Amino acid sequence: MPVWVLFTLATLLFGCSENSATTPIKTGAEQTQVYLPLLRGKAVGLVVNQTSMVGEQHLVDLLMGNQINVQRIFAPEHGFRGDHDAGAKVDSGRDRKTGIELYSIYGKTRKPAAEAIADLDVIVFDIQDVGVRFYTYISSMHYMMEAAAEADIPFVVLDRPNPNGDYTDGPVLDPQFQSFVGMHPIPLVHGMTVGELAQMIKAEGWLETERTLDLTVVPVAGYHHDLRYELPVKPSPNLPNFSAIRHYPSLAFFEPTVVSIGRGTDFPFQVIGHDSVYLTEGEAFRYTPRSIPGASTHPKFENTEIKGMDLRDKTAQGLNLEYLLAWHQAFVRQQQPFFTSESFFDKLAGTDKLRKAMAEGKTQAQIRASWQADLEAFIKAREPYLLYP
Repeated sequence: MPVWVLFTLATLLFGCSENSATTPIKTGAEQTQVYLPLLRGKAVGLVVNQTSMVGEQHLVDLLMGNQINVQRIFAPEHGFRGDHDAGAKVDSGRDRKTGIELYSIYGKTRKPAAEAIADLDVIVFDIQDVGVRFYTYISSMHYMMEAAAEADIPFVVLDRPNPNGDYTDGPVLDPQFQSFVGMHPIPLVHGMTVGELAQMIKAEGWLETERTLDLTVVPVAGYHHDLRYELPVKPSPNLPNFSAIRHYPSLAFFEPTVVSIGRGTDFPFQVIGHDSVYLTEGEAFRYTPRSIPGASTHPKFENTEIKGMDLRDKTAQGLNLEYLLAWHQAFVRQQQPFFTSESFFDKLAGTDKLRKAMAEGKTQAQIRASWQADLEAFIKAREPYLLYP
């Protein structure tokens, strides 16, 4: 481990105290004295988006202002500027502001071709994640790490806090259900930062290459996993605030169902609703989804008033299956179809056991018990890669 990583970790670990909640957090990107020396005089590739901010300045602008040669930007889901709808194709081209070449890694190409990185000396990853397995930024990181290893190009992760980093929960991915929304044998909520996860991906041999990756992680200073962290920039168009990010692990299960979770509103992932099925006849909350360019194009129940649950004043404390189980049972009682894609639901869950348990009418407690052994094994396996108390 490089000396500067040891110094940063020592400052982090021994500088924290019972008052650490008031200690200013410094993301990896804010510690320019650490990583700028690694980039000077080199052709740099960046994996960044709208969250890659250093104070009020984007990392790209900061690097260019420091005469760093930013050769290419690799754009993940939602695009470099974060203005693409979920699942929308991200095109390659040129950034309209800087003129830097943009190379899409979301769409037909998820792993860059060898010629796309052959002229690079180093690749830097700096994207804010939310700590959920099916959030695709970590899948993009995986493929970029793999490409860097194959090309013998150093890979630098500028770490950021995990807003869902205070707990670990959910089923561990069954390899049979591996996909771009679940590439690693980790729980649904893994409780790791991208820097910690990058170390685990490398050391556990999850990269499909025989080459060894030259990996450097710049840790977050002043951070610990129990620290509440509200993101200064929304990580994607439909996660606008802390409430949505905390509900996201639980409500994303509704995506491959007929139920709305607020896409097409100003409060996505903070409501649950339908036009004819309700948990109780007295549901008073109503909302009308609309098409929002760059966020929710033609959402469920577009321009239709629906009724349901308002969760905006309820901060999720962890993974909650009660919403999913209750709504599923409501559709069973009315003999109406609930899933729009069972296969995609299984990919999100990383297993078909959850869906089958729901069909059998199992309780949340019974379902949770089914994944505890795998969860405990993962928590033990990740210990060598944790950077924060």
